[in-house]
Amino acid sequence: MKIARHFAAGLFAALLATPCFAQQQTLKIGLLVPLTGPFTPTGKQLTAGARLYMLQNGDTVAGKKIELIIRDDASVPDNAKRLAQEMIVNDKVNFLGACLTPSAMSMAPIATEGKVPTVVMISGTSVVTERSPYYVRTCFTLGQQSGIIADWALKNGSRKAVSVLSDWAPGAEAGKAFEQHFTQGGGQVLETLKVPLANPDFAPFLQRAADLHPDTLFVFVPAGQAGAFARQFAERGLDKSGIKLVGPGDIVDDNDLAATGDTMLGVVTIEGGHVTSYDWA
Repeated sequence: MKIARHFAAGLFAALLATPCFAQQQTLKIGLLVPLTGPFTPTGKQLTAGARLYMLQNGDTVAGKKIELIIRDDASVPDNAKRLAQEMIVNDKVNFLGACLTPSAMSMAPIATEGKVPTVVMISGTSVVTERSPYYVRTCFTLGQQSGIIADWALKNGSRKAVSVLSDWAPGAEAGKAFEQHFTQGGGQVLETLKVPLANPDFAPFLQRAADLHPDTLFVFVPAGQAGAFARQFAERGLDKSGIKLVGPGDIVDDNDLAATGDTMLGVVTIEGGHVTSYDWA
């Protein structure tokens, strides 16, 4: 997602505003991002965003040299916890950058114990920032996004919806916020279908959704799974069924669009508070 680059750049703005390192000549920033595994595109874009900021603005701010240290947690929480400890103890980092929800959650006790300010760059789960007094978020929450898309759907005629959600904390939050806004506005969520996060097979869940005959399908799957979702969505004929497909921007991640073909034409998503319809030819 292109917006990840802005989150990474926002890391520097948040960290450099911290006044407690006035006597140090070099400030070390440790980024824990997935550079291998299923969320590699997200990690690469965050890393590129941070490096681009330094390329455009230099590696010195207010007389302090910035040293960027990047480690690959492969989106494995235990890796993130171990690497955060190593960066604090061995690399003596002054700040940390956390990425996905499970990793950010696992790092929280380490950041708290070490009293290391940490910027959460991507996790959209609201509760993450409550895990440590040293955490701050520079991005969105899925609750904000999902509530907005529910309001949009209602204004555009939706009344009966089915939710298809990846079964982890971000998916649960997205579904809860969508249902709350949708039902308060007079809509009905017919069923919430939870798809395993690892090696998902969307087919049976999409068939169940089709059998319920909703006018709207609310979907949250993490970036990297949209291609598989789109293929199975089309195999069930849902792309031509007239059902509105809505959700957070993850289902139209830049890196996945090449694999979705025309299946996602007409999908409406929310990213950064802006509703976007994909109707290119």
